[in-house]
Parts: sequence; structure tokens; C-alpha cells
Amino acid sequence: MKVALFIPCYVDQFYPNVGIATLELLEKLGVEVDFPLDQTCCGQPMANSGCETDGIGAANLFVENFKDYDYIVGPTGSCVLHVRDHFNKIQQTEEVKKVRAKTYELCEFLVDVLKVEHIEAEFPHKVGLHLSCHGLRGMRLGQSSEIVGQDFSKMRGLLEKVKGIELIELDRKDECCGFGGTFAVTEEAVSVKMGKDRVADHVRHGAEVLTGGDMSCLMHLGGIISRKDQPLKVMHIAEILNGATL
Repeated sequence: MKVALFIPCYVDQFYPNVGIATLELLEKLGVEVDFPLDQTCCGQPMANSGCETDGIGAANLFVENFKDYDYIVGPTGSCVLHVRDHFNKIQQTEEVKKVRAKTYELCEFLVDVLKVEHIEAEFPHKVGLHLSCHGLRGMRLGQSSEIVGQDFSKMRGLLEKVKGIELIELDRKDECCGFGGTFAVTEEAVSVKMGKDRVADHVRHGAEVLTGGDMSCLMHLGGIISRKDQPLKVMHIAEILNGATL
């Protein structure tokens, strides 16, 4: 199968180590990965700002770059959800429909497509898992507390396969961190307070590392942690699954 790696613009610019970890992890699992060099932003920032139609050019370019692949995989729930749900603003050709249906968040791809049963990684640390809203409530990567049903988490299931890891239990395991894209700009005070609450939950339960599947949320939480000089490190789940060390 032909798999393309989709790296969000903020990951490319600020956290290239996450993109590298994603690539290495997929290759370790036997996936042949291609990286379209002409890829750019998916257009999500414009949509978050209420200018969704201004992102049509970015959406069309995304389709052009990824239309020939069987799967498109990215280490982000928010951008993947944008492709799936908000590319309805462009003409729904067969190529567009295919790209929307075949774009996967990394952990979702590992669980639902590759059906990974073993992870060759060791991480002997206490880890708190932050479940981002786009992945949890938009893509159903886990069970959100406001919906009655059987508890599950695709990310937690993968982390549990890592040798030596200790996953802590949070008081509010699926609460929003407050980032919300441009919400963090337009409602700065509320955003920061929500972020402080999420960090405090992890610190209270002795986490050494705060992880998740969306680097934008982790960027927000990491900023709060650094400003308060707290003993907590932020790492994307791809880095842990790929065998990173502290």
C-alpha cells in the first residue's frame, strides 16, 4: 500500500522531531512511507478564524498532493479532522472524496488499519495522557465522559504496549486544555486557566511526562509548564511509541 506522511505546518516549523518520530515508527512497523514535498497547510487556521472559504486553495492543493496515495497519515487529530469534515467546501470530486476518507490520525491508523499488537519500545516513566478534543470528540479515538458507553482509548491501548510505562489516572481525563486554535488568542485568559487546570491534574498525580496525539494542545500545555517552571516534560505520543528517552 502507498502511504503518504502528512506533517502539519506547526509540527514542520516547531517540532520536526515529532515528524521524524512518526516516520521512523511507521517504517519500523513495515510501512513504506512517502513524503510529498509540495505539501503545505491544510487550511485549518483560516477555518478556525471564521474564514473557511479562504482556505479552499489550501484544500485543493492538499488533494492534489495526496490524491494518488492509499492512505494519508498525520500525527495530529485536529488537522486530520479538518480534512475529513471541512473539505466539504470544495467540489466533491472522486479524488476529494478519496482523500477525505483515507486521511488518518497516526494512532487511529496503527489501531484500525495496521492493527498493531506489539510496540518495540521501552519508557519507564509515569505518563499522563491528554486526550485532545478533536481526536476524542471529533474522530472518536476514545470514549468521552459525556457519552454513555463502553470506555475505550486507542491511544491508551497503544501506550499500554510500551514496556515499563506507568499511565497515571487523572481526575478529569478528557477535559479540554483550552487551546482550541484561535480560541487561545481571542480568549487568552480563559484558555490559560483551562490549561493550568490540565497541567495541575497531571502534576497532582505525579506524572513525569504529559503526552497526547495533537502537538498544538501539547504546545499550549508546554508553554504553561515552562512559565511555571514545573517538573513535567511534554512529549508527543509518536516519540514514546518510537522509543524516545527522557
